[in-house]
Amino acid sequence: MTAVLLDMEPVLDHATAAPATSPAAIAARIARTIATEISAAPSQVSAAVDLLDGGATVPFVARYRKEVTGGLDDTQLRMLSDRLTYLRDLESRRATILKSISEQGKLTADLAKSIAGAESKSTLEDIYLPYKPKRRTKAMIARENGLEPLLRAIDTNRTAPPETLAEAYVTEAVPTVKDALNGARDILTEELSERADLLGKLRDFMRREAFVTAKLIAGKDQEGAKFSDYFDHRERWSDIPSHRALAILRAAKEDIVTMEIGPDSEEGEPRAIAMIGAALGTEGQLPGDEWLRGVARWAWRVKFSISLYIDLLGELRQRAHDEAINVFSRNLKDLLLAAPAGAKATLGLDPGIRTGVKAAVVDATGKVLDTATIYPFQPKMDVRGAEAKLIELIGRHNIALIAIGNGTASRETERLVADTLKRLPQGVKVPTKVIVSEAGASVYSASELAAQEFPDLDVSLRGAVSIARRLQDPLAELVKITPQSIGVGQYQHDVDQRRLSQALDAVVEDAVNAVGVDLNMASAPLLAQVAGLGPSLAHAIVLHRDQHGAFPSRKALLKVAGLGPKAFEQCAGFLRIRDGAEPLDASSVHPEAYDVARKIVAACGRDIRDIMGQTAALKGLRAEEFVTGDFGLPTVRDIFTELEKPGRDPRPEFKTASFTDGVEDIKDLKPGMSLEGTVTNVAAFGAFVDIGVHQDGLVHVSQLADRFVKDPHEVVKAGDVVRVRVTEVDIPRKRIGLTMRKDGNSANDGRRSDAPTARGTFAAKPQGAPSGKAGGKPGGSKDHKKAPAPQNRTPTPSGNSALGAALLDAMKKKS
Repeated sequence: MTAVLLDMEPVLDHATAAPATSPAAIAARIARTIATEISAAPSQVSAAVDLLDGGATVPFVARYRKEVTGGLDDTQLRMLSDRLTYLRDLESRRATILKSISEQGKLTADLAKSIAGAESKSTLEDIYLPYKPKRRTKAMIARENGLEPLLRAIDTNRTAPPETLAEAYVTEAVPTVKDALNGARDILTEELSERADLLGKLRDFMRREAFVTAKLIAGKDQEGAKFSDYFDHRERWSDIPSHRALAILRAAKEDIVTMEIGPDSEEGEPRAIAMIGAALGTEGQLPGDEWLRGVARWAWRVKFSISLYIDLLGELRQRAHDEAINVFSRNLKDLLLAAPAGAKATLGLDPGIRTGVKAAVVDATGKVLDTATIYPFQPKMDVRGAEAKLIELIGRHNIALIAIGNGTASRETERLVADTLKRLPQGVKVPTKVIVSEAGASVYSASELAAQEFPDLDVSLRGAVSIARRLQDPLAELVKITPQSIGVGQYQHDVDQRRLSQALDAVVEDAVNAVGVDLNMASAPLLAQVAGLGPSLAHAIVLHRDQHGAFPSRKALLKVAGLGPKAFEQCAGFLRIRDGAEPLDASSVHPEAYDVARKIVAACGRDIRDIMGQTAALKGLRAEEFVTGDFGLPTVRDIFTELEKPGRDPRPEFKTASFTDGVEDIKDLKPGMSLEGTVTNVAAFGAFVDIGVHQDGLVHVSQLADRFVKDPHEVVKAGDVVRVRVTEVDIPRKRIGLTMRKDGNSANDGRRSDAPTARGTFAAKPQGAPSGKAGGKPGGSKDHKKAPAPQNRTPTPSGNSALGAALLDAMKKKS
């Protein structure tokens, strides 16, 4: 958590010296904290919080309440929403702790001030530790046996040997001097472990100095071969990147390695013990000093090293999860906002060998018109029959696009299509063929949603429909698939699934609302992602549409059962009605601002249909002239922009990679080849690129550009079409090294990176990266040196000495 120094004056109640606990005081404290973290003013945060608490959605607030929030964007609002939950939990815990200590009669002004200043849950718990109800401990038993005075005597009279002082405390309950000294040691160890200041210093020390160490458990070398790079691994805790941390955490969870987090035993550990000793004032050489230093060593071994290991392990896991979720979210956003090919008749082909190639034709609206299964490969080898069927489908349905899934037999199917297009009768327009990622297609095909959508269509053919539709409009089709199945994450199954789902759901919501949704064409899953709707209202909208026909206007939404004014306010601006009675319904102008838009149009002296889309028509007008009490300058400017380009789509222009003819298998690759490909996944260490040979190649971060690159997302994103050059090919292990640099050297040489440079290296694709379909077709990702070579486009880490552990097992995956 970002450290924020709170202003203590407003936090404390001056009469009681306790933290102010009124709702207003708490809200103000939270607003100040979040404002610092998102670079905004507290007033902006407070305004946004009021809107969100009132039921407003993030997309709605970001787009239509800019005046209220001072222009906070969706990224800031998402951070605000996440931190709001954490800080409210923190405040609730703060109140609980205050009440507990107060009821014990131990709340002092200094203690209240410390509680008020706690900036994180861990700091708050450190302060509360001495007052927290405990189960019966050794220290409690020692106190009951009257040994606390012995501890005080040793501390105040350090010249006397502790053994001599302990003789007076030998009793039936404490039979020996050793027992008495051990009891005093237990009391002191507990007291030390409850000192918030000492805990904080030791925790900060560990964050700076601790190492993560992994060691192979005897006899597990074969079982855990894929984790071989971590059989003897040591790396500083503060520097270890998330992908390596997650790999080690998984190896430890599977009992392949033991995992330790601690300072260097020769230098760091003595320093930690010295810090504990300093808290006891043990600089002298008297007998009492020596005994206290022994307690410091004992406390480190049995208490602090264990509790701090747990703390740092939790922080490491949290940090790794955050980064993995962030990578997945960014890749998912890029994929969802990929360029659509458009509303054109499309033939979708789901490649297969033994089971045949499934074909599905959809019209410009995505409606299924025809299906077929062809068998051009082993064992039937009916090439002529397959070509004839494709020619028939293309001619009958005026096909403009052919979408070919990128799984098993993808390039073979592409070659079949290429040969078929050459045989088209004269006069038939030649369609454009495109390789399409089929990640998640099988998940959708077997889903309840697909069964409802195509009850009479075989499961295998549903995948071909999905492939065709995702070429037409990736966003509209991919929202039907759980984000985790789309396959652009790293270690997605190892991270906190609740947090992952929340983050990915937010990405989908933001993407859908950024593009806008055609109210009369959208499916229920797509409508469900519109701000203010959700599954139940989306279903109600589709049902109403089926019963009453297309919606003539946005206002007609209010006739949908269960859709009230609040939901209408949230969703209306993101829904589009093409060619309706109200031209503004096709734009992102919210109905609440139609009057302002009409005044702008009236000032032009022309019909609204003549103005919309005509940039020059608005040039003589100033937005400031149309500001009202309800609609400020940001909204008016947005209206101007929308009138100039109504219903604009923020997605880029459609472009597809052209795979090189004759390069269809890894055996066809040679170092130095220049190829075009599509970025399928971006991780912290580089980008994976599909070049049409069933295994994605790796462009390491050091090979992405002719300059130093810290974050691969600065250069590429999922879906980008890029030009790469092959640097190395390892056919037995099915690994491909690529570069996007012109000079062939590593731009990151000599610069700090979380992974070594990758000249002539290979790496594993992150878990969840596209690897063919989940079912029926080979495609699980294997990722260790000795593992069998995986099938269907999924590369694995190499034992190549040029590649360090960071890349070798960057993304360990076990399907």
